[in-house]
Amino acid sequence: MMKKDEIEFTEFLEVEKKLEVKVGEIISVEEIEGTDKLLKLVVDFGDETKVSVTNIKEKLNDMFGDFNLIKGKVSPFVVNLKPSKMRGVTSEVMIMPMTNSVGDFLFLESSHIGVNII
Repeated sequence: MMKKDEIEFTEFLEVEKKLEVKVGEIISVEEIEGTDKLLKLVVDFGDETKVSVTNIKEKLNDMFGDFNLIKGKVSPFVVNLKPSKMRGVTSEVMIMPMTNSVGDFLFLESSHIGVNII
């Protein structure tokens, strides 16, 4: 795993002021037609549901043998992104998958849905 450069504390404060990160549960997974890499995730944050378009399909297939097994998993998401359209699907949030030392994704407990991280 590549180590990132250190940042100054003031740089962190600038980023932290802008980001809103919440814990969400993936309740639906769909392949996006016309691409081998993108998935549409529908994510429940407890008080609202949002859509994420993500390019983690290949990694999920490597880890689980089937990308659909991410359904029911819980992860942090950036929730205050401006919506953007990818392959005709509007993405409202971005998954922030946690990884272990070999790059496999780690997930949270479902009891944390809706919790604000930042």
